[in-house]
Amino acid sequence: MDKTKKSALSHKTLHFYDNRLTQSLYGPHESHLKIIEKKIPVILRARGNEINISGESEAIDQAFKILNKLYTLAERGQNLTEVDIERTIHLSNDISHDGEEAKEDKIIIPGRNKVIYPHTLGQREYVKTLLHHDITFGLGPAGTGKTYLAMAIGVHLILKGQVKRIVLTRPAVEAGERLGFLPGDLAEKVNPYLRPLYDALNDMLDFERTQRMLDRNEIEVAPLAFMRGRTLNECFVILDEAQNCTHEQMKMFLTRIGQQSKAVVTGDMTQTDLPLGLKPGLKHAVKILQDIPGIGVCYLTEKDVVRHPLVQQIIKAYEQHEEK
Repeated sequence: MDKTKKSALSHKTLHFYDNRLTQSLYGPHESHLKIIEKKIPVILRARGNEINISGESEAIDQAFKILNKLYTLAERGQNLTEVDIERTIHLSNDISHDGEEAKEDKIIIPGRNKVIYPHTLGQREYVKTLLHHDITFGLGPAGTGKTYLAMAIGVHLILKGQVKRIVLTRPAVEAGERLGFLPGDLAEKVNPYLRPLYDALNDMLDFERTQRMLDRNEIEVAPLAFMRGRTLNECFVILDEAQNCTHEQMKMFLTRIGQQSKAVVTGDMTQTDLPLGLKPGLKHAVKILQDIPGIGVCYLTEKDVVRHPLVQQIIKAYEQHEEK
């Protein structure tokens, strides 16, 4: 920061109330504050539970939002890392000033004392779409929380008794329709394709409860090929990796939805693992169905990525290369 502009600098002091949380916020040897100073033209001076922010007004406001957001994450029990700091800085333009919008969109997991919050404006819009539509298309690149947030809504609804079952499915593209020729039982045949769904589920429910619900068939995880001929009543159904569905598979899935059910279709329309010659069904379905009342379409972008901050840059670089 140019020392000749010191006289024009503004100052703002941020007060926190929990000394333990401020230590997590500051990081070892105030390393988290140093990251913020590198990314934003401000000077941060921490004394006890206070941080003095110096800089131009716009930069101060941005740093103020970032620090408040990080403190809120620490309050929720998150052990802040440098990745969290970098991510929050990247998302700082999407953080609401008062935080009230994020509070309204929180997803409570009953019995676990766990609350899941959408981190970006795109994710907040996605959660609202999930709650207010019977069929939702969640479209966007990897890492935007499409499947995880849908899973959180499903777990919330089944634990509240608003649906009786959660059905999780995805196309096993590499296996095609030949799963029966693979060794082992059904779980062993399709486990590699369904593992991401189990991972999200286990993050929200303890292992024992997940197993009990699987044993009672309250949660079903199966490849898309096993959905044929069924009617799914009082279910929350998630079709993951839908960019790998053909036209026929997509139509088959959407027509399985029964009474008092919700369905979520997630995928990235820019990628598909379908063999050459097979037409992807996701883009076609969105085009012809998006104007039907009760069907919601939400588009997420690289700005909604909540994995490592570099993932945003990787996605953006690939998009720019493909445009050229």
